[in-house]
Amino acid sequence: MTVSSNQSEQPIADLIASECLAVRVRLLNRTITGIYDQALRPLGLTVGQLNILVVIAKRGPVAPGEVAHKLNMEKSTVSRNIERMHRNGWLDASTDDSGRMQSLSLAPKGRQLLKQSLPMWEEAQSQAQALLGQRGAKSIHRVGNAVWAHLARE
Repeated sequence: MTVSSNQSEQPIADLIASECLAVRVRLLNRTITGIYDQALRPLGLTVGQLNILVVIAKRGPVAPGEVAHKLNMEKSTVSRNIERMHRNGWLDASTDDSGRMQSLSLAPKGRQLLKQSLPMWEEAQSQAQALLGQRGAKSIHRVGNAVWAHLARE
């Protein structure tokens, strides 16, 4: 009697489906990101772009690589967003002789956009917290802060 491959794979699939942290984090990411993106859509802004604006606002003139590092994002993803945000007039960028971006700061339109985003962000924050519950939201803060602290040491 031959054991079907499906039977031998089933316990593995069951284990991964029931225990995988990555699938749960990705589901959570897509769900929460969707809440914020929907709220910010009237401004033509995504939550990823809002986070880039926030890092630049907090850090002052900052190199694109530092933005990527702070947000733990791929440099290419940050670069695409920064180019789009610069074209929209949200960011000012200084360049070196080769034309490569050296530092970023908020343009007046970017500062205004950040201010305009606050009520929409607050609504999205409220929706996300309602979905997660108070304990869930606090857990995400705690874990996120621990990850940021770990990244800061690298």
